[in-house]
Amino acid sequence: MNSTLLCGRFELTFKRPLVMGILNITPDSFSDGSLHFQTDRAIAHARRLIDEGADIIDIGAESTRPGAQPVDVEQELQRLLPVIEALRPHNVPISVDTFKPLVMQRALQAGADMINDIYGFRQPGAIEVVTDSNCGLCVMHMQGEPRTMQSAPRYDDVVADIRTFLVERVEALQTAGVSPSRVVIDPGFGFGKTAAQNYALLRRVAELQFGDYPLVVALSRKSMIGHVTGREARDRLGGSVAGALAGIARGAKIVRVHDVALTLDAIKVWQAVENGIEE
Repeated sequence: MNSTLLCGRFELTFKRPLVMGILNITPDSFSDGSLHFQTDRAIAHARRLIDEGADIIDIGAESTRPGAQPVDVEQELQRLLPVIEALRPHNVPISVDTFKPLVMQRALQAGADMINDIYGFRQPGAIEVVTDSNCGLCVMHMQGEPRTMQSAPRYDDVVADIRTFLVERVEALQTAGVSPSRVVIDPGFGFGKTAAQNYALLRRVAELQFGDYPLVVALSRKSMIGHVTGREARDRLGGSVAGALAGIARGAKIVRVHDVALTLDAIKVWQAVENGIEE
């Protein structure tokens, strides 16, 4: 695996698994609704995540929950750009969760360090926008699109099918001249997958590894957690931390979470068990 990840202004190392803090600037996120929709609230929450120890802040201005309605480019940019500009002075990489090439371009111009694309850079022009940048790239798998992705998703073999997709998308980036040291891969828990498929994927997630690409696990507060705990999104912390550690134990190098401080505590204890501590 790559020992470092080139991510815009930063070169990240994996001395421990990295924690990506989620910042939703949407009125309809499944997990936190409109809590951070206003710009000032979004900035304040991002600063809180940084104080808690987030290694990366991942900003999304368009909900991608099942059944979500699309947001136009200008509306997405109006939500994103002031937050990117406010967070630039902080010493933390800024990731932008978008699949629109124009939003990618404007976000990078504003100072974003990473693009996290649920479509795996399949939209026309997406690869061209990021090729000449030095930003990090998160290549995610999704079957279908957000409005319909949970309508009876099917796979021949969920792990093999997703691995094939990720290999193909990474090869497309390599062909365009993107350095492997800029790329991470995300199997896309909850994006066109049933609960049973999600847990089969998590159990076998190590089989997705290929080349030197760090693996991202992003299942914080998702319905797969609620499926086995019976809890609503806001009460899924325990299950989310357990899922993150299950991913780390199987090789994940980045976990994308809402609850940064408590996830970091769990990682520190897990590392102490695995590696020991000084007396």
